[in-house]
Amino acid sequence: MHRRDFLALAGVGAGGLLLPAVFGKVIAAEQLLSALDVGFKKRLADAGLNAASAAGASYCDVRVGRYLRQFVMTREDKVQNVVSTESTGVGVRVVAGGAWGFAATNTLTEQGVAEAARQAVAIAQANAKVQTAQVQLAPVKGVGEVAWRTPIARNGMEVPVKDKVDLLLGVNAAALSAGASFVNSTLFLVNEQKYFASTDGSYIDQDVHRIWAPMTVTAIDKASGKFRTREGLSAPMGMGFEYLDGAAAGKVVSPNGVVNYSTSYDMREDAIAAARQAQEKLRAPSVKPGRYDLVLDPSHTWLTIHESIGHPLELDRVLGYEANYAGTSFATLDKREQRFQYGSDQVTVFADKTQPGSLGAVAYDDEGVATKRWNLIDAGKLVDYQATRDQAHILGKTESDGCSYADAWSSVQFQRMPNVSLAAGRTPLSVEQMIGDVENGIYIVGDGSFSIDQQRYNAQFGGQLFYEIRNGKIAGMIEDVAYQIRTPEFWNACVAVCDERDYRLGGSFFDGKGQPSQVSAVSHGSATARFNGINVINTARSLG
Repeated sequence: MHRRDFLALAGVGAGGLLLPAVFGKVIAAEQLLSALDVGFKKRLADAGLNAASAAGASYCDVRVGRYLRQFVMTREDKVQNVVSTESTGVGVRVVAGGAWGFAATNTLTEQGVAEAARQAVAIAQANAKVQTAQVQLAPVKGVGEVAWRTPIARNGMEVPVKDKVDLLLGVNAAALSAGASFVNSTLFLVNEQKYFASTDGSYIDQDVHRIWAPMTVTAIDKASGKFRTREGLSAPMGMGFEYLDGAAAGKVVSPNGVVNYSTSYDMREDAIAAARQAQEKLRAPSVKPGRYDLVLDPSHTWLTIHESIGHPLELDRVLGYEANYAGTSFATLDKREQRFQYGSDQVTVFADKTQPGSLGAVAYDDEGVATKRWNLIDAGKLVDYQATRDQAHILGKTESDGCSYADAWSSVQFQRMPNVSLAAGRTPLSVEQMIGDVENGIYIVGDGSFSIDQQRYNAQFGGQLFYEIRNGKIAGMIEDVAYQIRTPEFWNACVAVCDERDYRLGGSFFDGKGQPSQVSAVSHGSATARFNGINVINTARSLG
């Protein structure tokens, strides 16, 4: 679990006293199954649109949002907390006098929304007095009244809390029986009920579901006091509770016997494996620093993609408008014009908010723009960035990329990373075949700690499990591994990517950005990939 994930969940585990404000008020679990009437949401939206237009807005959009979340947190044989939260309100964004204005309210009446719309116009008109360049919006054709829902088989909110608790406590018991000293397990469910309306003529009702089942298993050597942990290998997904059914069809088994999970997750099986691997880590020798060929599993690569490609190709970072959460970007606009060699010809990276099962999957973004897939890097060449309606003209585009998002009704929407993924290789290549061609390498599974500089150029990444590769064979587990990269050098060292059969998603439930800070959920897909000659350091406090 990364620091931003820990901070978001820590308050929930402490009795809810530090519950982040964005999560809303605590409610009974039964209330998670309710929804606002679509007709009621349309009346609220029309009140805002009409009031904004009457007050002088040239454009207006209204978002009626109901955000539902549930946390179930356990440790060993104890339930630490069960929390259900709800936050409902309306955000109104306008352009008036060529400037943006935004206001929000949780007064769910037509009068309340109209007042927020007039306040947004007043803010825009005040901004217009000091703004030097007017807002330029890429055109969007209104779609009328449409609806979209995450294609789930089982709504996690409908599953009784007892069943969720029983699942987690069973997972914990299995890990303890397999040799774990401690184990924490959590279920985190999200349902975003989002209604978007705009003066372009769109009324879009979307029902978005996500699920995450993180865990941490710890093994302790009582003689020495040494301990090692292994995090769960599941990915957070844009799915329902069916993700936890453990169906064999969703599994991919690595050459070292590690089971990774794509469309289905057997949490109990992973907990048992985690307990055994945490014990194995206690006995594993420390890595010898040097240069190695790295074979990176998708459960690891997603984070490297996120930090060294996803964030630096956000247009607001490129332009220097955004610097929160690790700075701006080295990938400046001139590099797009030069078709900068970001990676080798094996590296094609695409953005896509339509991927089934992904965290970012929706039909329309929070500006009412239909989502799509487009290339950011094509055969190693930098070809594009991520742009919203008011950014498109900067790149000479005639339409938005559909990557605007707000984490709550009370937050203004802005450019957020879509799903950003490394395309699978086109030539048939299995993981076994890839490893079979490596003489001196390390196979890395799972994400770990990371560090990256203020322009996303220099970075360091750890992982969960590390296996030495000698002469095409897995030679055994090693420990204390981290690799250091310069972003272009690293991606240019990519010599092979496995084919579509190995393609899997990873991702982050709490990707931070902005000031005030917002979080979003984003997936990153890849197949196993090989990078030659990467510098590996030893992270142990002592090599003795």
